[in-house]
Amino acid sequence: MDEGTWHRLEAAVAARRGALVALTQDLIRIPTLNPPGRNYRDICDYLAARLAANGFGVELIRAHGAPADSDTYPRWNLVARHEGTGPGECVHFNGHHDVVEVGHGWSVDPFGGEVKDGRVYGRGACDMKGGLAAAVIAAEAFVETCPDYCGAVEISATADEESGGYGGVAYLAERGWFDPARVQHVIIPEPLNKHRICLGHRGVWWAEIETKGRIAHGSMPFLGDCAVRHMGAVLAEMEETLFPLLAGKRTDMPVVPEGARNSTLNINAIHGGEPEQDPDYTGLPVPCVPDRCRITIDRRFLIEEDIAEVKAEVHTMLERVKARRPGFDYEIHELFEVLPTMAERDAPVVTAVAAAIERVLGRVPDFVVSPGTYDQKHIDRIGRLKNCIAYGPGVLDLAHQPDEWVGIDDMVDSSRVMALTLGELLLR
Repeated sequence: MDEGTWHRLEAAVAARRGALVALTQDLIRIPTLNPPGRNYRDICDYLAARLAANGFGVELIRAHGAPADSDTYPRWNLVARHEGTGPGECVHFNGHHDVVEVGHGWSVDPFGGEVKDGRVYGRGACDMKGGLAAAVIAAEAFVETCPDYCGAVEISATADEESGGYGGVAYLAERGWFDPARVQHVIIPEPLNKHRICLGHRGVWWAEIETKGRIAHGSMPFLGDCAVRHMGAVLAEMEETLFPLLAGKRTDMPVVPEGARNSTLNINAIHGGEPEQDPDYTGLPVPCVPDRCRITIDRRFLIEEDIAEVKAEVHTMLERVKARRPGFDYEIHELFEVLPTMAERDAPVVTAVAAAIERVLGRVPDFVVSPGTYDQKHIDRIGRLKNCIAYGPGVLDLAHQPDEWVGIDDMVDSSRVMALTLGELLLR
């Protein structure tokens, strides 16, 4: 890409600054809450109309049969494609359109898209409607400025990333949308800071551990067997042996923040005994020895670890408890697992984005790995496409927080990087 084209692309993005802000506001104002999956069709229709007017062919794909898909809350996805004037590679920008619950503590309307102090506020502003808007603006600027490019530019807006991505990217990947024969480069504009290239993520294993007991009258607990006490022994063993073991494992992956370079385990939930009653219930609980107790564990592991080893550590810990605790019995119910993934530092999409960051920001990018997973897992595992990264505007720490925001300058700069990346990959 010559200097003249570079300057024209940067000018084209800069001229769309107001359009970028307005698009981000419009996307925020469509409350695509997940769960349960509200307004997915509305946001896909909105983007389809805009992109079709700019020369993109658009398809709306419902994830029939995917988890949580129903006639009340259908899982809708959009894929838009713009063809160049000759054969070449395809660059695909993938952004999820769903957002998490609002929560408490907001000082602005969560779905107002308010602009103040150089920021756009609202649920999803950072994670990741600002990034999706930046990609749309970059693509529109590129196809208008460089109409004779070779290859194709794709944009997808997909469902349910916040709940695993099975009604979105996973569904599309299973049906060939990310086949390396049709898509060669993927950029996911997650909020990792505009000077960072995210190469991948750690692995995850979720499981439910259940301890078993025997129900009895609470006044005669000696006639029963308390599952909560058994779980207490499990938690004590975790503190004694498992947590120190994980703290000693460290990766060469450039995971951020620093603490996530170790293996980690979180206890997401615990419940034992009588089910919680509705808030308006005013009676007392019944006096029973609990015969079941459950915890949900969230184990994040490193590319150097094998998933079988990860699971065996938990099984071994439970067997230690069983060997010394009379009456102890347990079950493990596996819920979810994803292997770690990481693009190579010299992968084509990585080098192209790195060159664009150096041009736009005047600095060498940081190369990082995410502590948690995102939709790269499906593009890699199902689509078998390794040439995939996350790059986008915003500060990840703001995601899922009250008063979530994305900086306007950051969006513009990221959009400039994305437009120049298209030039690097599609103008030969």
